[in-house]
Amino acid sequence: MSIDLSKGQRIDLTKTNPGLTKIIVGLGWDTNRYNGGGDFDLDASAFLLHEDGKAKSAADFVFYNNLKAYDGAVAHTGDNRTGEGDGDDEQILIDFSKIPAAISRIGITVTIHDAQQRAQNFGQVSHAFVRVVNEANKNEILRYDLGEDFSIETAVVFCEFYRHGGDWKFQAVGSGFAGGLAALVTNYGLS
Repeated sequence: MSIDLSKGQRIDLTKTNPGLTKIIVGLGWDTNRYNGGGDFDLDASAFLLHEDGKAKSAADFVFYNNLKAYDGAVAHTGDNRTGEGDGDDEQILIDFSKIPAAISRIGITVTIHDAQQRAQNFGQVSHAFVRVVNEANKNEILRYDLGEDFSIETAVVFCEFYRHGGDWKFQAVGSGFAGGLAALVTNYGLS
């Protein structure tokens, strides 16, 4: 049975799911009727963060132009440029057993491609969610629906996975940024 989380909540992921090593992070969204009529291209990314909360190089950043990190420890399944259809719009696969010891957090983000040029923001996005699925049996473990808390933001940190001792935990973040992908890249220590 899946657990529904709200902003700020944390959950023990691997401790409460013994043997869990591989997950699917599914991200989805719809655009609402005030979207201006243009196509929305939302992009999921993963930032692999060291103890200081920063990525150290481009190798720590998984997105549509760099689909894998650390021999498939984190892998993006590909860019969905329209968000059409039900279910996950984009997915990121994580294999906790392959995450290097130096990585203590994984930030999962979504940005709006060319948001400034298209005059788009997360105020025009609805039904945004992140869900975590056990890759072995395809059961949904948890789900976090972001709600409608955004207006001018063009980038959102949906959630973070973080190491606690030998276990991995999940935190529902829901933190918005203006400035799109560039703002997130800077926030996480890359240029």
